Amino acid sequence: MNMQQMMIQAQKMQRELQKAREALNAKEFKISKAGLVEIVVFGSKEIKSINIEPDGFEADNKEMVEELIVSGLNELFEQIDEEADAIEEKITGRVGGIGF
Repeated sequence: MNMQQMMIQAQKMQRELQKAREALNAKEFKISKAGLVEIVVFGSKEIKSINIEPDGFEADNKEMVEELIVSGLNELFEQIDEEADAIEEKITGRVGGIGF
């Protein structure tokens, strides 16, 4: 493969990767924790919503609800990172970009 073909292939991969990243950023990830907390986050890691069931508003549940929110967000961010790595690996054949 000559240099021009390699550059064309690299540009194609970059376009595919950009398109896939845009789709991932718009995708919604949802998690429910203990039936009390539901969190929705976009693939861009922007929080769309956090819903706390009425039972979660009891004073005794405050610390638990806070922990559920943190735990849920961490799990969602991990899912997003894993999906981003899978997309990158599928398009480029490796995680960490094209290598330029």
